[in-house]
Amino acid sequence: MIQTPYLLFLGDAPDPLTAKVAQGIKDWRPENAVGQLSLPGCKANLGLTEMTVEEAVAAGAKTLVIGVANRGGKISAAWMEVLERALISGMDLASGLHNLLRDEPSLSALAEAHGRALHDVRVPEVEYPIASGEKRSGMRCLAVGTDCSVGKMYTTLAMDKAARDMGVKSAFRPTGQTGILITGEGVPVDAVVADFMAGSIEWLSPDNDGDHWDFIEGQGSLFHPSYSGVTLALIHGGQPDALVLCHEPTRPHMRGLPSYSVPTLEALHEQALAMARVVNPACEVIGVSINTQHLSDVEAEAYLAEVEEKMGLPTVDPFRQGAKRLVQALPGVGV
Repeated sequence: MIQTPYLLFLGDAPDPLTAKVAQGIKDWRPENAVGQLSLPGCKANLGLTEMTVEEAVAAGAKTLVIGVANRGGKISAAWMEVLERALISGMDLASGLHNLLRDEPSLSALAEAHGRALHDVRVPEVEYPIASGEKRSGMRCLAVGTDCSVGKMYTTLAMDKAARDMGVKSAFRPTGQTGILITGEGVPVDAVVADFMAGSIEWLSPDNDGDHWDFIEGQGSLFHPSYSGVTLALIHGGQPDALVLCHEPTRPHMRGLPSYSVPTLEALHEQALAMARVVNPACEVIGVSINTQHLSDVEAEAYLAEVEEKMGLPTVDPFRQGAKRLVQALPGVGV
């Protein structure tokens, strides 16, 4: 088990989106966030108390969490001094990056010398099956996006919370490092061998009561050349009964790919639903989640109304408005 509370390490994040791991922990498990540690030039800020390693230890922090998800998932050489100091000062380290903590010789040596733990949450710890495609009992909702980092995790977390508040049986099913660090369990699907990705999602969302909803965290985008494979595995392994479309309207292009434009919500609706109906012909798109963080209140309200009229679906920003309307749109839930 990863010891809490955490010191959230923002490193030299070039923008707030890169710090989405730390942001997710701060938003959904604020009691576990003692403070943040940033390096010079960092462009992310969670609004937490800025601390040194020593100050965080004095405040009770047990684990330094690498709270950034940079392109390629690499541990930067610029971070090493802080990571090493954390181990020496008595903290464990946790990371969801592809570049593993345990593969860094200095970190492994210091962890052993000081009796500290290295938690690589992106390492699968289960031998997942190959997907069978057989229908499971219970209900499932998957968030799919026009791009990466548009709010798929936040949407499913918000829907799970709203469902519980409404008395609906539900669970959040994490598929990435942030969700795993928030809940303490899940499948790091983008680190699973390709043939077993869909099977890992079947394992993650097993048979359940007929009126129980699993809210499966989405990853990537069907339209993103770098990450479309993991999205399709989530769709086919999840066998969703409901899809929620997620979008961030101010993107000039696909994240990390300046030559690729962001697809329309209509295109996402058509493509995602077609893929979902391969494994569940009854699947429906039930709502739209818009990340309006870069819009004013007036702009956000107008944009949400425009999308709702255009798509004919409940459209909300779960951060500003909550996710109750999306949950109410689920089959069998109602008001």
